[in-house]
Formats: sequence, C-alpha cells, structure tokens
Amino acid sequence: MSKSGYFVSFEGIDGSGKSTQARLLADHLRAMGRDVVLTREPGGSPGAEDIRKLVLEGDTDRWSPETELLLFTAARRDHLERTVNPALAAGQVVICDRFADSTRLYQGLARADLRGLVDQLHDLVIGQDPDLTVLIDMDPKIGLSRALARGDGEDRFESFGGDMQRRLRQGFLELAREFSERFVTIDGNRPVEDVFADMRDVVGARLP
Repeated sequence: MSKSGYFVSFEGIDGSGKSTQARLLADHLRAMGRDVVLTREPGGSPGAEDIRKLVLEGDTDRWSPETELLLFTAARRDHLERTVNPALAAGQVVICDRFADSTRLYQGLARADLRGLVDQLHDLVIGQDPDLTVLIDMDPKIGLSRALARGDGEDRFESFGGDMQRRLRQGFLELAREFSERFVTIDGNRPVEDVFADMRDVVGARLP
C-alpha cells in the first residue's frame, strides 16, 4: 500500500506502561502540530472493539489459541481497513497500543506453538507492520501487579499468571532482536517521565 503517514506501535507485557507512553506521545506530537491518530488493539474500529470484548473478558479457557488467533486477525483486518490505512493514506501519524507482535507472542508462542501459523495469516490477511515499534521492557512481577490492580475486567490474559508474563517478556526481547530494524527497546522500570523522555527522543529521530 502506498502511504505518506507514519505508523508507530507500542508493545510490552501487561502493565508495562505502554498505553500511558502511547498517549503521552500522541499528546506531544499534537502539541507540535502533527496530525495524530491514537488507537489500540484489539480494537480501534467498531467491529474490532466488539471482538475485543470477546477475547479480553471471561475465563482463561474461553477460547483455544487457534480460535484466539482467528479472532485477533479478524479484528486487526477491520482495524486496518477502517482506521489505520485511511489515516496513513491521509499523511497522519498512527500510534497504536499493540499490533501484530502481540499476536506473534500471545497466540504464537506463549499459549501454543503457533508462530508459523501466525506468520502465515499475517502475510495473507494483514501484510504490513509498523514503521517503528517501541518495546517498553518491564519486570514481569511489577507489570502483572499493575495490570491486575486496574480492575477493568479485561484481565483474561493477566489471569494466566506470572509464568506467562515472564515468557512474554523474554519473547518480546527476542522479537526486538529478530526485527531489529524497526524495534527500539526502552527500560520501563523507571518513572513515567524518564521513560517518556527517552521514548520521545527515539521517536523524534525516526519521524519523517
């Protein structure tokens, strides 16, 4: 797809602070006069938000990993068609809280050995990745404590426990090495303003 905008995603374990950093970046760029779309996954479009409720609420065994993968892919496709790609075509900066890298881990590795199927579906149905992915690296124990304290009802994946969060953290670090041309990793075990300062400088150096 030909586009003139710029696509930034934020990744990290649950409770890493990525949502806060995505919002702070959007506010910062808007203050600089940039046209910004702040969105999230799963979600970001009406249909995808409906699917979000299905996959983030309920018991841990509500869906098999294979079913989750199909639901997340359907949500992502709708999100791209209705939100992300129109914004990029209009020259906007799209900032997304999670994207395909989360599926590569949560459904591809952490819950089952489905990475090959995840990549196949991604190539066939999605076909694009962000221009830049910011990984907020966080101690799994602290992240899980933060995530469970939110009490927003969207805690199905947090309910898998600390072992899954540790595997997710390691998986994200491995993805950062695999896709080193678009990943930057920032230490999230610091005050919010310090994390933001580093993230702002990294993104500012990459934005066209």
